[in-house]
Amino acid sequence: MTSESSHQKQTRARIIEVAAELLTASSTGQISTREVCAAAGVKPPTLYHHFGDKDGLLHAVVADGFERYLARKRAVGTTGDVVTDFRRGWDMHVEFGVTHPALYNVMYGRPMARQDVPAAAVARTDLVATMRTLDDAGRLRLPVEVAADAVETAAVGVTLHLIRTDGTRDDPAAAIVRDAVIAAVIGPSRTYTDTPASPHLAATAAQVRDALPHGPVATLRASETALLRDWLDELATAAPTEGPERHRRPSPR
Repeated sequence: MTSESSHQKQTRARIIEVAAELLTASSTGQISTREVCAAAGVKPPTLYHHFGDKDGLLHAVVADGFERYLARKRAVGTTGDVVTDFRRGWDMHVEFGVTHPALYNVMYGRPMARQDVPAAAVARTDLVATMRTLDDAGRLRLPVEVAADAVETAAVGVTLHLIRTDGTRDDPAAAIVRDAVIAAVIGPSRTYTDTPASPHLAATAAQVRDALPHGPVATLRASETALLRDWLDELATAAPTEGPERHRRPSPR
């Protein structure tokens, strides 16, 4: 019984592996169950026994793809510097996509395909956790979930673009978008001193902040406007008794 179960698992894994390979080699991102069976050396009833139908097979391929993605992400590790780690994580994401274009397209180009895929949920949870770490460190410019949405949208968008244009991880577009996202999402590190903002300075900062319109300001870039608001918020809420150990103002939710 154990031997039969082991054989079944090996057969299932082999079919998933072959399907992923065929997807990667496909110029259209489409595969048929017939070619999967032929490449895996199994008969159609065997494939249907394990996956039900083609959609079930693609769901299994997506699950396997996200598990491989998470394993690759874990292997990158951390350096202790949040910006460096963000860059490394972004570059790994793009590299995974352009290296496995058809698989990535199924994983991220077809939202329904990753529904009920635990590893896909873990990938999202990891991203949110990264944003929360930045928020706890006082480096996040946006609410956690908004930041996670912005990062995922940009990373997936640029990766799908590179796949469509046969680009590579080193394509300038990937670095430009990555650095723009960093500027919009991650703020500078702060070193607090024993010299607090005076009540007059705090009041003036609050006045300027409240006078700023919503949306773009003059010729400032979006990232510059966000930074200006962040600075004014910090000055406006600074209490004269606060020093180097003061608590950071919580981000709005």
